[in-house]
Amino acid sequence: MNIVVGITGGIAAYKAVGVVRALVLAGHSVQVVATDNALRFVGKATLEAISRNPVYTDLYEGVSEVRHVAIGQAADLIIVAPATADSIAKFAHGFASDLLGNTILASTAPVVLAPAMHTEMWQNPATVANIALLRDRGVTIVGPGVGQLTGKDSGPGRMSEPDDIVRESLAVLVPKSLANTHVVVTAGGTREALDPVRFIGNRSSGKQGVALALAAAARGARVTLIGANLEVHAPASVEVVHVGSTLELASAVNAAALEADIVIMAAAVADYRPETVAEGKIKKETQGDTLELTLVKNPDILQGLAASRRPGQVTVGFAAETESDRDALLALGRAKIARKGADYLVLNTVGWAEGFATDGNTIVVLNAAGDIVGEATGTKTSVAGRILDLLSTTSPN
Repeated sequence: MNIVVGITGGIAAYKAVGVVRALVLAGHSVQVVATDNALRFVGKATLEAISRNPVYTDLYEGVSEVRHVAIGQAADLIIVAPATADSIAKFAHGFASDLLGNTILASTAPVVLAPAMHTEMWQNPATVANIALLRDRGVTIVGPGVGQLTGKDSGPGRMSEPDDIVRESLAVLVPKSLANTHVVVTAGGTREALDPVRFIGNRSSGKQGVALALAAAARGARVTLIGANLEVHAPASVEVVHVGSTLELASAVNAAALEADIVIMAAAVADYRPETVAEGKIKKETQGDTLELTLVKNPDILQGLAASRRPGQVTVGFAAETESDRDALLALGRAKIARKGADYLVLNTVGWAEGFATDGNTIVVLNAAGDIVGEATGTKTSVAGRILDLLSTTSPN
């Protein structure tokens, strides 16, 4: 996509570099339009190096190519980060005194603003009215957050973090195919306590499940994310329920599934738990050279969800396997989905250096009949999008 990143003159302009970088790394063509005041905070050379395109600031440059109109006309999306109180006032009232103002007026693309200013400025009635006016016109406002501002000040007005701005901006362009849908996603890895100090667990970070939750929310769904010991940031845009053990996860997901339309079991769930949990720390001095544990089987959550699902409810399981042979992997997956009774099963290969706690994933999706209905390799964000695309375009049987 052709994305314009507008940068205005606030101290948070340095964070715009992260916005530009994330968009470029995601494969988008980024055109930076900075105000003169923005370049007092961040260098033009830096922005050109990161965006891989010239940075334009002057309304009267490129007159022969009608640049003040052409940039906006070519844009698929416009993001302004930071958006100062002054720039918000100008956008709200249609001022076109600089190149960025002209670019926005000349464009029919969605506009996203990431405000950044001191608390008093953000809460001033003029700014409040301008933001309301822009929202009424369909402009998306991301943030601001609450936190440290310049100097010793702290409060509402801090610009959202670059990753959050990029995610919410790109979500504006995603078709709302899951509107009026409740999606429940489990993520992370369960831990089974041995004593107050130790546990049996796995290496799942929760990245794939969180990516699925965010992708579903971007498509308009109401999302409940049940996170088991997440090692990644739990998004503010979804309802998050934190759990620890398999039994806790089972209780939470069974409750949430009562009114869910789609249940995606992306968490890595322990098959067994210790029969007994020590009240105090297990000491090697009293145990000797060996420690024997008796494990008991945990309930099969996915199988239970599939057996009790309502008509029309879709259940999706995940199977993390270390099998490297494709035919053997598919055989494992087909046996598992037949045993579990789910509508779909997402097979993903894991190992010492793949699958768990990485940013990428490789998956094969089977339907209830064991047929391959989709495959994907890429970032966990792109894989999440592919999975949700398949759910909306394929039949479970």
